[in-house]
Amino acid sequence: MMIRILLIFIIMICFPFSTIIHAETELTAAFIRDHQLWIKMEKKEMQITKNSYVYNPKWSYDGRFTAYIDGDEKGEKSDLFIYDTKDNVNYQPYVRVVTSDFKWSPTKNQLAYTDHGLLNVTKMKNGRPSGFENVSLGVSGFEWYPNGQEFIVSSQSKLRPTGWGPIPLYKIPVNANLDASKMKHLYTIKTDGKDLFAIDADYFKWSSDGKWISFLAIPTASWANDSNTLCVISPQGEHFQIVGKMLWYKEWVKWAPISNQLAYISGEGRFFVDNKKTKIVDIPIFHQQKEYTPTGYVDLGLEWFSQEDVIVARSKENKDWKEGPVPTMYTSLFSINIKTNEQKQISFPKKNELDRDPQVVGSYLTWFRKNHNLAIGDVWMKDGLNGVEHIWMKDVDSAPVIYVKSE
Repeated sequence: MMIRILLIFIIMICFPFSTIIHAETELTAAFIRDHQLWIKMEKKEMQITKNSYVYNPKWSYDGRFTAYIDGDEKGEKSDLFIYDTKDNVNYQPYVRVVTSDFKWSPTKNQLAYTDHGLLNVTKMKNGRPSGFENVSLGVSGFEWYPNGQEFIVSSQSKLRPTGWGPIPLYKIPVNANLDASKMKHLYTIKTDGKDLFAIDADYFKWSSDGKWISFLAIPTASWANDSNTLCVISPQGEHFQIVGKMLWYKEWVKWAPISNQLAYISGEGRFFVDNKKTKIVDIPIFHQQKEYTPTGYVDLGLEWFSQEDVIVARSKENKDWKEGPVPTMYTSLFSINIKTNEQKQISFPKKNELDRDPQVVGSYLTWFRKNHNLAIGDVWMKDGLNGVEHIWMKDVDSAPVIYVKSE
């Protein structure tokens, strides 16, 4: 009997631990350490580049490839590279590709990118993205349609003697090959100086069911630092709605996992000291938007944990600041249950530390924690909202990009 009790006790202790280890080993992430690309697979960290200045890594459809920009500190260089995890090799898809905007297809290992307004897609050679084909000229922002066969494309507004013109949106097939007859007009965003002033549209994001796509209507450069207009449109352009005003941080807009609910951090003004509130709205908009940030606080990061729980990076307001160095906003993570309205703190950084960039993969929540005096930080993780937090990666430049298998 004593032996049986002892075995049961050991199983009760070990089983949750084993589950955590097993699930964690399945997470694969690309991250930047000392400006170099690293990849973490099955708890093993591997340095991929040397003597580079890497940023913006993105995983391919099946996780075999990671595309990234090899740039420089001054921002004068922006070369597109691809790392092949299967063959363990870095390469460029063409002799030289210069871009700042690139996106993988949601259905296959095909990469689309813009080069001075020219939208291109990669071809395949020996199982790798290699070479390219032209798609369209005059492209400002773009995103794949969920079927991987088309793009939604914006073209920047033109300045005329009477002011800025409208912003056209197009639906363009992958195989358009610069053929104007294949470019289908989707919608024209008519702007004005009161409700919606913008010269460009970008940061497109699809809802989970593909029935809506959100994007930011972006004004001229200086104005864009303080205010942009969040909009939504249906796939065929029949329905368009303005959602609200916000800054131009694309991670501050997130669709719910299984519903047409859009969470975003609203508010104008380039400084984070006040007026940054989490709102959730049902799309299409029939009801008043609900605000979840308590009075006296700001939210500076956002992620859905589940259909009912939203994670935010929250700090106290600092309305006393008027001039001088911009104060550090010491954020920690809070969970919001949008069904019960219960809110509670779920991460506890030490003094002079801040938690930001929450990400959710399955039951796992990760975030970036750093001391405000240091350029680098650590990635922390917990299993579930009530799990025990622990360090997942040490001494990294920013939050990782975790591979999520496409459904």
